[in-house]
Amino acid sequence: QVQLVESGGGLVQAGGSLRLSCAASGRAFSSYSMGWFRQAPGKEREFVAAINRSGGNTYYADSVKGRFTISRDNAKSMVYLQMNSLKPEDTAIYYCAADPDLGVVAGKVPSLNMDSWGKGTLVTVSL
Repeated sequence: QVQLVESGGGLVQAGGSLRLSCAASGRAFSSYSMGWFRQAPGKEREFVAAINRSGGNTYYADSVKGRFTISRDNAKSMVYLQMNSLKPEDTAIYYCAADPDLGVVAGKVPSLNMDSWGKGTLVTVSL
């Protein structure tokens, strides 16, 4: 199992940007598709973005398309989420996730069996 640690969360004003990072260890990073999920106050966890093993294919929730960009650096065992034009509704705890199945990290199938989850990093977007 791969261990995941998120960083980069914080408080930002609407319209601003943040870059989240997820550091992976414990297993070959390239064997996992990677994803980002978020959970806003009072809501269930939702899919945000995903990227396949090579980084050649990315997927996004409709709510973040055009604003967020997921990327990965397999040499560094890192995955990133660049968040631009942030909105108050983006406020949530953001979780990094890993699974061999791209469909799982892309939110296409239930994520109950996600191989690995990070502990999350809080993003707060103010007006």
